[in-house]
Amino acid sequence: MTVIPHLSASLRLGPERDPDEPDRGAELKTRPRAVAKRPPMYRIVMLNDDFTPMEFVVHVLRMFFSIPTARAYDIMMTVHTKGAAVVGVYTYEIAETKIAQVMDYARVHQHPLRCRMEKE
Repeated sequence: MTVIPHLSASLRLGPERDPDEPDRGAELKTRPRAVAKRPPMYRIVMLNDDFTPMEFVVHVLRMFFSIPTARAYDIMMTVHTKGAAVVGVYTYEIAETKIAQVMDYARVHQHPLRCRMEKE
């Protein structure tokens, strides 16, 4: 292997120093590290009404929230008996989108199903 002298001199990092001499004045400066905060979370609450069929509510829970049938049925019964139930917790943008999708879908199918968002 051949070493080219003019290239090896240009590859040095900084001035040469004696390895036995202590490093004086070489203090590492760091910037404060930005810590990523978790975004605030929002609960989607489904509200009871006297007109939307229970089967439709279960269908919506399965379709938009990927909730298994048995759990969707339990949530639907909670909405029916207590007037409201939390169906999911998401970031603001996702919660807002899901609520719009559910309410648009209900409107297309002529049901007055309502959801709201609450900060967790």
